[in-house]
Amino acid sequence: QVQVVESGGGLVQPGGSLRLSCAASGRIFSINPMAWYRQAPGKERELVASITSSGSTNYADSMKGRFTISRERAKNTVYLQMISLKPEDTAVYLCYTRVNKYDYWGQGTQVTVSS
Repeated sequence: QVQVVESGGGLVQPGGSLRLSCAASGRIFSINPMAWYRQAPGKERELVASITSSGSTNYADSMKGRFTISRERAKNTVYLQMISLKPEDTAVYLCYTRVNKYDYWGQGTQVTVSS
């Protein structure tokens, strides 16, 4: 059984920063890629950023320059560093990964950007 658990969400003022973490655990033989998605109320889920086992990254255009995805392979953990947050970044942020050729999602962590 594989578990994917996010942490690090919360309430932050506009212009502030947050760092999200996502750790995968269990019987893991292969894990690739790891990614962050987000879903705001009334909107579709969208890709924020992804990172492969070789370190290649991909970002949604609106997040480039403000969000940075990184990965600790030994810990099966992915991070999302977010700066210059805007109210429109408010959403549930979900971690996605493909482990042993199966797709797994975390339960999500709420990020609220508000003054």
